Amino acid sequence: MKRGDTAAQTGLISPAARDALATWLDQQRALKGAAENTLTAYQGDVADFLAFMTAHKAAPQGLGALAQITISDMRSWMARTRGPGVGPRSMARKLSAVKAFYRWLAEREGFEPTAVLTTRAPKFSRKLPRPLAVDAARAMIDCVELQSRHPWVATRDVAVLTLLWGCGLRISEAIGLRGADAPLPEALRISGKGGKERVVPVLPAAREAVGAYLRACPFPQEADGPLFRAVRGGPLGPRAISQVMADARMQLGLPATATPHAMRHSFATHLLDAGGDLRAIQELLGHASLSTTQAYTAVDTARLMEVYNRAHPKAG
Repeated sequence: MKRGDTAAQTGLISPAARDALATWLDQQRALKGAAENTLTAYQGDVADFLAFMTAHKAAPQGLGALAQITISDMRSWMARTRGPGVGPRSMARKLSAVKAFYRWLAEREGFEPTAVLTTRAPKFSRKLPRPLAVDAARAMIDCVELQSRHPWVATRDVAVLTLLWGCGLRISEAIGLRGADAPLPEALRISGKGGKERVVPVLPAAREAVGAYLRACPFPQEADGPLFRAVRGGPLGPRAISQVMADARMQLGLPATATPHAMRHSFATHLLDAGGDLRAIQELLGHASLSTTQAYTAVDTARLMEVYNRAHPKAG
């Protein structure tokens, strides 16, 4: 079943299953601090699954029926879901959401969820990030400074990209800064994915770039308002920065992978190339797992051994 309108899909779900899904989402929000985008994806994925089971079984699937899902049922759902626009990575994400819901539901209702939890996701190759070279990152910032017809917008774009590259912020974290965060201190406390907090040093170049933007911005700064403004004064959105970088990379002849997120990749990779400690970079990025940082920085086993041999007292 292809994803349709979530409301329409929810109409095919039994009231008990619908209430269970809503309760689970509330707990994900309250106890685990899941982001709204994550919750929206969870809701759509699980609602699609429950709606499929209703059609597949030709009967409303109450909690008792959901406890009887078999491996064959799971295979039917995966076979129907896989199709145009739903590759292995998307299928794995949907299955992960369904498993998380079922793990919670089984614990609450006291049934055995083995058929769901043992279903294997399709294999897919993870795409390695493609950071920009140091010269390319500098050229990107120089280029965006010259693009806008409004000088203050140019200073804004430079400030945002400098925060991505110089502090390793996610685009959502950079544009989510508030007026109360200015002037930027030497270290920022950032609330990242899942509400995970980290402290990020702010380079002088980043503080200067944000200061230049604040001096040029024609809109008054309010403590509880957005630090970065759109052209008409509203909150700056991520698409505006993505478009700015798209225009710049066209001029510079850079690949389509030169995105705002690539600037964050570049922050991590350039730190590592300069001798930075992988564990410290993990903390700066706010990653829960060191393996995520390893993939982020395109670190291979040889590089990890180099770090180990340089740092461990028993190495060599």
